[in-house]
Amino acid sequence: MKKIILFVILPQYADWEAAYLSSAIAMLGQGQYEIKTVSLIKEYVQSIGGFKVMPDYDINSVPKDYESVILIGGFTWRNEFAGQVKELAADCYKKGKVLGGICDASAFLGTIGILNDVVHTSNDLNDLKQWAGSSYTGEAKYMAKQAVSDKNVITANGTAALEFAKEVLLALNIADKDKILDWYNFHKLGFYTAPMPEM
Repeated sequence: MKKIILFVILPQYADWEAAYLSSAIAMLGQGQYEIKTVSLIKEYVQSIGGFKVMPDYDINSVPKDYESVILIGGFTWRNEFAGQVKELAADCYKKGKVLGGICDASAFLGTIGILNDVVHTSNDLNDLKQWAGSSYTGEAKYMAKQAVSDKNVITANGTAALEFAKEVLLALNIADKDKILDWYNFHKLGFYTAPMPEM
């Protein structure tokens, strides 16, 4: 049976942040994993780039057995209704499963207290502090890096889709580490600079 990886997408989600990671899971995961999408309701969700996705699950019908929860960034994590994702993210963290958040979704993790005990990053520390308020006490563990992985929690800023994907792939042990790094270098450095990865 395939292991389920849940991608949470809200309206105006950042499609490129999902695309690198989901395609790498499909290419490197040797058929072990299945990507399923989750949104707040079972209606088409449109990305920033105009792609429309019918989610596999609404937030109330998510399966209990999953391998990972990935929160894809976008323009609506600051809306009040995004708080409905809190229970799923907290459940993933409590179970020690791989939990990822990129761009504003990383800061959302700060608003629900998940970043207080893990090394992490986001778009901007001051913005994170202001938005999360008293829920966030993890300033000492903040790193100004593209992506950070600690205790199965992966965070990244909005310009770090590839770095985020790499850290999630490594945390999930999707493939041999060298294969993951080859994949990352190929996409990061470009066709004419990076060695051709083995698939």
